[in-house]
Amino acid sequence: MFPVLIELFGIKIYTYGVLVAIGALIAYFLSLRFAKKEGLNTSHVENTLLMALFFGVVGGRLAYVVEHPEQVHSLLDVFAIWNGGMDFFGGLLGGILGAIVGMVIYRLPLWKTGDIAALSLTVAHAIGRLGCTSAGCCYGQPFPADGVNTPGIHFTDKFPFFYMVFPEGAVAPPYTPLYPTQLMEFFGLILIFLILMMAYRKKPFDGFVFSLYMMLYGLLRFFLEFYRGVTPPISGIGLTWNQLVSIGMIVISPLLMLSLKTSKKVQSA
Repeated sequence: MFPVLIELFGIKIYTYGVLVAIGALIAYFLSLRFAKKEGLNTSHVENTLLMALFFGVVGGRLAYVVEHPEQVHSLLDVFAIWNGGMDFFGGLLGGILGAIVGMVIYRLPLWKTGDIAALSLTVAHAIGRLGCTSAGCCYGQPFPADGVNTPGIHFTDKFPFFYMVFPEGAVAPPYTPLYPTQLMEFFGLILIFLILMMAYRKKPFDGFVFSLYMMLYGLLRFFLEFYRGVTPPISGIGLTWNQLVSIGMIVISPLLMLSLKTSKKVQSA
């Protein structure tokens, strides 16, 4: 809703970039805290996190540019992340690649690190969606509201009981009632984080939290895609490619849990 946080001497500080940076910092400190709890070398975890962050940003931005070529008018637009625009699944794949590189270099245990990453990533992702709200990217489909086009958040008796209207200058279509998909995902991610925290305290085996994250986020994203207005359904299928990825996450999650649980029983036998 507020793309520019502050402007000093002609220099614009974009809200999106500030919130993404805050999310990354919180993820950083959470990762170090959980690393100490797991008995891991915090310096190695720190370096691995930086690799994952770099690859994640590159992957997320490249995927967004490929998905939204209409927003790219010059070479600078490819790199203009401060204006908003990151594809989560592209960022997730890039982040996983960076994390794998770090884990191989520093010989970090795969599933302990994965559990830490799931918790930290969920918080960073949630705050990032607030950034999307400010920039207007990742916006929703038109909301069935009559005659209200004043920028802001408006409450209603129709699900999800509020909608958003963006001003001129946002990525989203201006002065159009839209489903608040950014904030819907923010609240969903906060709920997922709370569930993961409870699971982490009593996790039965390493990798359980990561597996649970895959299932919960897959379900959330699959549902939200029906309301998002930025990714059109694939012809002949009626689902977006994000929903196909979400289905894959949902299917893989219990299989991974079963595999890790069986592996733990074999090791302890």
